[in-house]
Amino acid sequence: MKVIMDSNFLCIPSKFRVDIFDELIRHLNQRVDPILLSATYQELLKMVKHGSPKLRKQGELALKLAEKCRIIHFEQSSRETHDDLIVRVAKKWNCPVATNDRELRKKLRKEHVLTIFLRQGTHLASEGVIH
Repeated sequence: MKVIMDSNFLCIPSKFRVDIFDELIRHLNQRVDPILLSATYQELLKMVKHGSPKLRKQGELALKLAEKCRIIHFEQSSRETHDDLIVRVAKKWNCPVATNDRELRKKLRKEHVLTIFLRQGTHLASEGVIH
């Protein structure tokens, strides 16, 4: 199953010591194909280059984890935010998004997209359904 990974989801291991890939497999009870949009990858690169020392360290670990993901390029229109792009691709592919971003989760919920997130810093939970 394809799962679109948001940048903040890739930062979970550095903050909470949770293996997100093992947890995704356990939570979904199936093999997972982690997808990273090229725009998300660029976001991580900016975090490493321009972030605070703490953000840089998280970004570096997230980039290492990104190596386990398939990076896919989608054109992003000038009027489209990064979150809008994630929502559009998730709807097109009918696949879940792994994110802890509240605003993105709200947008995904509105569009009836399954969202996977870290609950209580210990385990994954999800909201929504796959159609």
